[in-house]
Amino acid sequence: MGAWDAKDGMEFLLLKILIGFTVGTLIGLTGLGGGVLLLPTLIFGLHVPPIIAVGSDALFNFFTKIPASIMHLLKGTVRRKVVLALAVGSMPGSYLGVTFLVHLRNLYGSGVNDFIKSAVGLLLVLIPTLLLFQGRIEEHLATRQPTMKSFAFMSVIGLVGGFLVGITSVGSGSIIMMLLLLFYSFPPKIMVGTDIAHAVLLTGVTSLLHWRAGNLDWNLVGALLVGSIPGGMLGSFLTTRVPVLWLRRILCTVLLMTGARMLWA
Repeated sequence: MGAWDAKDGMEFLLLKILIGFTVGTLIGLTGLGGGVLLLPTLIFGLHVPPIIAVGSDALFNFFTKIPASIMHLLKGTVRRKVVLALAVGSMPGSYLGVTFLVHLRNLYGSGVNDFIKSAVGLLLVLIPTLLLFQGRIEEHLATRQPTMKSFAFMSVIGLVGGFLVGITSVGSGSIIMMLLLLFYSFPPKIMVGTDIAHAVLLTGVTSLLHWRAGNLDWNLVGALLVGSIPGGMLGSFLTTRVPVLWLRRILCTVLLMTGARMLWA
């Protein structure tokens, strides 16, 4: 961590702000999650130690999802019972994930970073694949009304998603969203609003756990946020002016290649 902390200068600060701006713009344009876009950039582009990248990325996602969550709550596009059902599983799942990383670090030292790279690589192959076929998945799912049984399964979804977010910071939106589609067929705005509201809770708890474990770089997160806020506004403005569908497909392809590199590097 000492070598990473020493990398501090005006040029490096501007680079982090630029990365935040780029990621924020892509999030605003495509709707892809910040974790799946930012984490590989931190690890490969800035050479941040993976365990620090995971904690910092979780905090970045927490702050970036708060405004959207508030907007969805005000618009009434959040199903609070679904958020609660997911959180019942995701909170302990996140705790287990972060605790597992800390245990690996205690056993293997910096070797925990190799495990994180493999886990992130696997998710970067899985998530873009699901995103590319999301439309077809939605077409073949019938509308289902919530029941006590489905709420119980949602807690299991939360547990799995929380564990994955705890060890990788990836999936607080994308993976849980895909798994939710197996149980519900709400209108898209309801699904998105509910997913974002839950993601705020999950990334907030995960960030706190990583902070307690010493896996956060506050300066890094601050610089990324300085760039991502105007970037997100620009991306939202450009959505009607660029071929978003093709850009999304290109990004998914790049993420697939990145995930494959992380798995077989």
